[in-house]
Amino acid sequence: MCTVLLLHRPGHAFPVLIAANRDERLDRAWDPPAAWWPDRPGVVGGRDRTAGGTWMAASCAGVVATVLNRPGSLGPAPGLRSRGELPLLALAAGTAAAGVAALGRLPAAEWRPFNMVVADAAGAWFLRGTGQGRPAVEPLGSGLHMVTAHDPNDLASPRTARHLPRFRAAPVPRPETGDWAAWEALLADAGQEGGAAAALRVPPIGGFGTVSSSLLAIGRDGGLDWRFAAGPAGAAPFLPVAMA
Repeated sequence: MCTVLLLHRPGHAFPVLIAANRDERLDRAWDPPAAWWPDRPGVVGGRDRTAGGTWMAASCAGVVATVLNRPGSLGPAPGLRSRGELPLLALAAGTAAAGVAALGRLPAAEWRPFNMVVADAAGAWFLRGTGQGRPAVEPLGSGLHMVTAHDPNDLASPRTARHLPRFRAAPVPRPETGDWAAWEALLADAGQEGGAAAALRVPPIGGFGTVSSSLLAIGRDGGLDWRFAAGPAGAAPFLPVAMA
């Protein structure tokens, strides 16, 4: 189960801030964010070496797209397409709104269930694919939103119930000065108050755990500041990602 936090604040110099932890099997090989897809100029993302797709990618146009599993749908399934292609499809549309519209027309039955977050300076959206019909699309309005394998801000998720209030109470990052300290500390929290399902940074358990972390700011002009940790937050440093 991965986690995406998104703060949407229209009119601000940085209208969208994102924090994310990626949880995955430790033996599933991956590459850090780079321009891995020659047929998709201007797209940078982490690459899953197994299927060739991505869990999170961004475009030079200032669009960010990320995909998460829904409950009980970890890993691939025979005969279904890789969910890692979905962020790339979203970015191909040029804007977040156009990408969401394109994804909303797809047959969800071609993929295992998924959640997605797609955003740019103009807006942010959540998509839910349940394996049938078309993906459902919901705008993410002003404020802080937390997406896990569950719907946004769903307090039935132990992780959301524990950590959403903590992010809401934390100092807001200041990307203009490079200050992400409060969110970095929260992403690094491996405490299990509320049970193992509430941990934000998942320790290695049964070959599974948190494998990387990201912090992103989308500027009003569409500029992107992406900082990536090639390991769990708190164990690996956040370094800037070069946008192609």
